[in-house]
Amino acid sequence: MDRPHRLAPPRRAGRGLSRSLHTGALSSPACSSRAGIVCLLPCSVLFAFALHNTLGMEPRTLELFYDVLSPYSWLGFEVLCRYQHLWNVKLQLRPTLIAGVMSDCGNNSPAMLPRKGQYLSKEIPLLGQHFQVPISVPKDFFGVILKKGSLNAMRFLTAVSMEQPEMLEKVSRELWMRIWSRDEDITESQSILAAAEKAGMATEQAQKFLGKMTTAQVKDKLKETTEAACKYGAFGLPFTVAHVDGKTHMLFGSDRMELLAYLLGEKWMGPVPPTPGATL
Repeated sequence: MDRPHRLAPPRRAGRGLSRSLHTGALSSPACSSRAGIVCLLPCSVLFAFALHNTLGMEPRTLELFYDVLSPYSWLGFEVLCRYQHLWNVKLQLRPTLIAGVMSDCGNNSPAMLPRKGQYLSKEIPLLGQHFQVPISVPKDFFGVILKKGSLNAMRFLTAVSMEQPEMLEKVSRELWMRIWSRDEDITESQSILAAAEKAGMATEQAQKFLGKMTTAQVKDKLKETTEAACKYGAFGLPFTVAHVDGKTHMLFGSDRMELLAYLLGEKWMGPVPPTPGATL
């Protein structure tokens, strides 16, 4: 069984400084930033500062509705996974069927418009560099998006979320790695099994979840989550729902995270923030 995949370190961010793609961890004891003097402090001090501001407050709930068929969902997913350890939030990952959301609101894939499809093929790799996520566009872009879909993958993730939620983040990431980084299949059972194993799930457990993909419980749960996203007003994915001070805020896309920080009253430090506990 392969070991869980860890995203390789990206380009050097400066002398004596590098970041992990997943955590955004800095290998330098100082966090260099143009934002101000606070970011020049050691990461541990920065974390203590953030903790002081949220001490005694109940974590705000963030629901992330996502589908591994969506590259923008991957970007939003990684940002929120990084910030869940820095902000006073409780992140809930909600596997959702993007085809169901699009059908419910009468929306079409952006790739259906030739000019927009051409634009996306150029934008996605640039966004991957900016977010430090290894995204590349599949060779058969239209076949992957419009024909193959993600029903089996999302049913599998739904089963994981129901019985082994602590593995949901890692397995989701490995499915994205297959389709959006290595241009590999995510529709066949063996492909999904390979992703689960690479994420660190035991083969026997992964096979158990494969067997549950066609059960009424899993089908109904995925349908329920998709309907919940639609009731919130989703017209695409990713769709983040923030519950703050008794109010519900809906944000679409992976480029609204700075606005999310504003709503939460938290500090935005870019898509790859410094992480407490970074090694020297």
